[in-house]
Formats: sequence, structure tokens, C-alpha cells
Amino acid sequence: QVQLVESGGGLVQAGGSLRLSCAASGRTFSNYAMGWFRQAPGKEREFVATISWSGGNTYYADSVKGRFTISRDNAKNTVYLQMNSLKPEDTAVYSCAADLWGDGSSRSTQYVYWGQGTQVTVSS
Repeated sequence: QVQLVESGGGLVQAGGSLRLSCAASGRTFSNYAMGWFRQAPGKEREFVATISWSGGNTYYADSVKGRFTISRDNAKNTVYLQMNSLKPEDTAVYSCAADLWGDGSSRSTQYVYWGQGTQVTVSS
């Protein structure tokens, strides 16, 4: 079992920044990859970023590449998503997820455990 709790969401103006955190508990955090996904109202869940268990490999959706940075601190059992140059189209509920068997993926079906999500709203 893995429990995931996101924090750091909020309301920000376009062009601003936010840093999301996802605290994990349960299984040894450094043993599995992590991902961030988002879902806007009326839209399907969308991949944002993923990071390998060591933090050595990262992968981003084209829509956030160059603006968002995923990182992890295995000593703190936490994964982060630094979001810069935010746009109104980034508005969504952001969720972190744990990939216990692979090294990170853009496919949501690869992830076994999910957090409840945190709301990010970007005003124009």
C-alpha cells in the first residue's frame, strides 16, 4: 500500500508560479517511479510529468515542457512539481501517482496508487 497526499495548489495569475508537493507513505519511496497528471473540468485525465525512482530520468508532456519541473527528495518521501509561467489552460486538478513496477510512464494505467488531487486555478 502507498498513500499519497498532494499539497500546494491554489489560485495564481497567468505568468505566476506554484510548487506542488506529494508526500508518500507506505512502501519504500525510493523503490518506485512517480508521475503527475491533471484533469480539467469536462476533460480526460492528462499526463504532465514523470520521474524515475532515482530521479535520474524525467519526461514531460509537450504542453508543459520548459515550464514545469518534476523532482523528488527520497529522504523526505516527496515528489515535487514546480510550475512556472502558468497559463489559464493549466487550470486543473493535479494528482500524483505511484508506478510500482516500471520506471515512469505517460500512461495512467501504469500507475497503481493515486492521491486525491489538489486544485490549481490560473486566472487570466
